[in-house]
Amino acid sequence: MDSPPRDRAGQVFKPVLITRNDLISHGFTVQRIRRSLRSGALVRLRRDRYMRQGAPDAVAAAGSIGARVTCLTLLQMLGIFVLSAKEWHFEVTRNSSRFALPPKEKVHLHWAASSEQRFLHVTGLHAAIRHAVRCQQPRAALATLDSLLHHGLVTREQLAALFAELPRRFQALLMLADGSAASGPETFVRLMLRALGVSYETQVHLAGVGYVDFVVEGWLIIECDSKEFHEGWEKQMEDRRRDLAAARLGYVTVRPLATDILHDFTAVQRELAAIIAALGTRYAPRPRR
Repeated sequence: MDSPPRDRAGQVFKPVLITRNDLISHGFTVQRIRRSLRSGALVRLRRDRYMRQGAPDAVAAAGSIGARVTCLTLLQMLGIFVLSAKEWHFEVTRNSSRFALPPKEKVHLHWAASSEQRFLHVTGLHAAIRHAVRCQQPRAALATLDSLLHHGLVTREQLAALFAELPRRFQALLMLADGSAASGPETFVRLMLRALGVSYETQVHLAGVGYVDFVVEGWLIIECDSKEFHEGWEKQMEDRRRDLAAARLGYVTVRPLATDILHDFTAVQRELAAIIAALGTRYAPRPRR
């Protein structure tokens, strides 16, 4: 399994682009720079921009045009939930000289007013979040915010300061953000349940079962299954044993697929409403044990 976002951050924000002056200040001579270029330890991207070996393709492409990776692309590199990113997101300053976009790649450019940046290859995290809130539909943006909170890359106080720089129409997202969501599908299901007006709890621990994603109306368990965390027969056996243990306590468990939750929101919400309507009168709220 991939490393968690907090561990990835150390690598993502580690400088991989460097200027000629920086190389010289680190003891590089002209001959050493040439040897490093011949050996592949360094790659020349453009005038006065060199890249260390092993940098991601997006970083190389951004560096070649004097841009920085940001928004959805940077968040994906960190392992934060992004619903869809079919193009690279780069930030360039408004006074940038003319440049050619990378061939055969779709690029979305974000324009920044200032060139004062801490890193040459990526923007800061807060700039990436501001871009991501604007670039996504509200549900997807909220899932990204939940993921950031869940993984501890930002605090609610930091988000509040960030949203103060955004137009007021985005404030509702800040109020809805909830770091208890361990995945994007959980955020989407939470929004479904809010829209249905039912009572629910998130990340509930049940004796003999463990933590479940949702308990709705005191009797319905909803688990958001994805291929990433529920693939393989061993995992399926564990899930079935958990469902049996929950049934012995009087709970009904449903497992909508993550791909349906994310890409067929209305249909899944309609199905959940039908289940609650059909079975709700048969089950009384279960005492927590």
